[in-house]
Amino acid sequence: MKRIIKKIAVITSGGDAPGMNAALRAVARSCAYYKVECIGFYRGYQGMIEGDYVKLTARSVKNIIGKGGTILKSARSDEFRTKEGRKKAYQNLKDLNIDGLILIGGDGTFTGGVIFGKEYKIPFIGIPGTIDNDIAGTNFTIGYDTALNTVVESIDKIRDTASSHNRLFFVEVMGRDAGFIALNAGVGAGAEEILLPEEDLGLDRLLESLKKSKRSGKLSSIVVVSEGDKIGKNVFELAEYVTENLPEYEVRVSVLGHMQRGGSPSCFDRVLASKMGVKAVEHLLDGQSDVMVGLVKDKIIISNVEEAIKSSNDINRELLRISDILSV
Repeated sequence: MKRIIKKIAVITSGGDAPGMNAALRAVARSCAYYKVECIGFYRGYQGMIEGDYVKLTARSVKNIIGKGGTILKSARSDEFRTKEGRKKAYQNLKDLNIDGLILIGGDGTFTGGVIFGKEYKIPFIGIPGTIDNDIAGTNFTIGYDTALNTVVESIDKIRDTASSHNRLFFVEVMGRDAGFIALNAGVGAGAEEILLPEEDLGLDRLLESLKKSKRSGKLSSIVVVSEGDKIGKNVFELAEYVTENLPEYEVRVSVLGHMQRGGSPSCFDRVLASKMGVKAVEHLLDGQSDVMVGLVKDKIIISNVEEAIKSSNDINRELLRISDILSV
C-alpha cells in the first residue's frame, strides 16, 4: 500500500556544490504546488539530530536560484554514523510528522540515507549534488558544470602568466577518486598533460612528454593534476621531481582548492537542479524510495541508490585519446 506523503524534509549534506540552492528552491516550490508541507534541516544530518530546521515555502526560497553554496548549510556528521545519533534523528522526524526525505549530496550522504532508511523505514529520494561528478546513475551531478567553468577560467589566467615567463605550471584541481574535472577542464583549457587517479601515467612518461613539448618549440606548459593522482605523494613533490630532472623548466604550482566549489551556478546547473528537484518530489509522492534521480541522455531517470554508490562512472577514454592528439 502506497504511503501517503503529507510532509517532506530536505537536507544538503557533504561538500557544498553550486546549484544546491536551485535544487532546494525546486523542492520547496514543488511541495507548495502539490500542497505538501516542506521543512529543511540545517547542516545536513547533524541538524536532523539536533532538531534544527526551518519551514520552506514558495516565498522563502525566492532569489536563491543563482546563489552558490547552500542556504541550509552543510556538514559531515560523525554523530549520525552512530546508532544513537540516528535514533535521535528519527525521533525528531517522528515528532515533526515527517513522511519522507529528500537528500541532496554525494555518496556519503546517500550511504547515510540507505542505512537510516533500512533502520527506520523512512522513504527517501537522493539528488546528486557534488562537483566531482563521481556518482553512477547520472551523466551529470549538480555543481559539476559550474566547477568545470571555474577551473577552465582559472587555467586560462594561469596560462597568461606561464606564457609571459616561459614557465611550466602544475595546476591541481579537485577529484580525490575521480578525474572528471581534470580531464574535461584539461581538454577545455588546452593542457599539455592531464594526470588522473584512473590513469597511472608514470614519472618517466611525464618527463618524456615534457621533453617532447620542449623539442616541439613550446616555451610554456600547463599540466592539470587531479588531487587523487597516484604519480607522486602530492603535486609539490611532483613539481620538485620535474625541477630536478628537467632544470631547463621554471616550475610553479597552483592549487585551485575550494574556489572550485563556490560561485554562482551556471545555467546548466540551475536547470539540472530544477528538474531534479521537481522529479524528486514527484517520485516521493508516487511511492518511490531508496532511489536517486539522475540525468541520462537528457532525460531525468531514477536508479537504485545502493547501486549508484557502489558503482562509479567510467572515465571517457575517447577524450583521453583526443587529449593526447591535441597535446602535440
